[in-house]
Amino acid sequence: MTMSLRPINPPQWARPKGYANGIVARGTTVFVAGQVGWNAEQKFTSGDFIDQLRQALENTLAVLAAAGAGPQHIARMVWYVLDKREYVARLSEVGACYREVIGRHFPAMTLVQVSGLVEDEARIEIETTAMIEDPA
Repeated sequence: MTMSLRPINPPQWARPKGYANGIVARGTTVFVAGQVGWNAEQKFTSGDFIDQLRQALENTLAVLAAAGAGPQHIARMVWYVLDKREYVARLSEVGACYREVIGRHFPAMTLVQVSGLVEDEARIEIETTAMIEDPA
């Protein structure tokens, strides 16, 4: 099987913390639709940002698992949040939650503050692209 997922960073740049500036990837691409913090029954059990982050990450892993992938296959994530100040104020909790669910794998990441999400109760939505091994 062939699969390549390698972080890249211009040599003169400082090393990023908690993400990669770029990823070089080879394999089969898995596109995960935006995942929000609701459960498998599409119900929100909490309005708390960190609780919804954890659920959105767990939902992402569930979709990846259905494709035969895991967190180590994530090449890129885009996080849409309603309030960047809330994100920044809770950054240590965000990092701890991310590491508990995803581990110490840090893909290319983007964070965007948006004025709203389709699901009114959602505080965050995460879109993910992953690469899995091509069959031999």
